[in-house]
Amino acid sequence: MLKYAIPILASLNEDETVKFYTEVLGFTFHSGWEGYLIFSREGVQIHLWPCQNPDIPKNTGCYVNVTEVDALYEEYKVHNIIHPNGALTDMPWNMRQFSILDNNGNIIHFGEDIGEDDEE
Repeated sequence: MLKYAIPILASLNEDETVKFYTEVLGFTFHSGWEGYLIFSREGVQIHLWPCQNPDIPKNTGCYVNVTEVDALYEEYKVHNIIHPNGALTDMPWNMRQFSILDNNGNIIHFGEDIGEDDEE
């Protein structure tokens, strides 16, 4: 029954967030009204809501499943946005992942399944 989920993160500054998500993360900006922002990249959507409290994004994040995580890591590493504890790592739960901090302080984890392929 469930189809997909869309994370809704906090945005402290609309203009800076649009610039960050488009120019740094490579997302497409679709629309915004009253500070609510909608972005997508390769079928993944991220929404952001306007927020005035800088503590909220420091405690907010999401996980994005990807392919070619190594290439995405290299793309984002040049922008100096990798979380201090978020270097590309193989995790015990069979995900190869890294984490970034966006311009607001939200953490976004990007992970690729490195477990054995399940036959369907």
